[in-house]
Amino acid sequence: MKKKGNTSFESPDRLNIIVEGSKVMGDMITDSNLRIDGEVMGNVTSASKVVVGENGSITGDLICADADIEGRIKGVMKIDGLLSLRSKSIIDGEITTSKFEIEEGAHFSGNCTMNNFPSKPLNKPTTTQEDLVY
Repeated sequence: MKKKGNTSFESPDRLNIIVEGSKVMGDMITDSNLRIDGEVMGNVTSASKVVVGENGSITGDLICADADIEGRIKGVMKIDGLLSLRSKSIIDGEITTSKFEIEEGAHFSGNCTMNNFPSKPLNKPTTTQEDLVY
């Protein structure tokens, strides 16, 4: 769980919600969890988890720790942890993630790059034969 001081960014009382019927035009930046059931036209950045509900959509880039997608996204997605695409999700764009879960029925058009490397570079100067896995 991410913490800043004594405040937990993943606690339920620190959840940002864009409700169905709402439309946000512009970039969003948050440290807390975010649930989108409305429409966002702009980039979304979160240090925590982003959930896009069945009727939610993002037209723009999504950068976050984890994501659970039921709705639509058109743009570049950079997810540090787990990206879950639910059966009704529709994705059009580029994905970079370290973990990827996709349910049957999900639609994805674009490229996906799996990045299983730690965020910080290792202190090894070169790769040795023992480091290679065939």
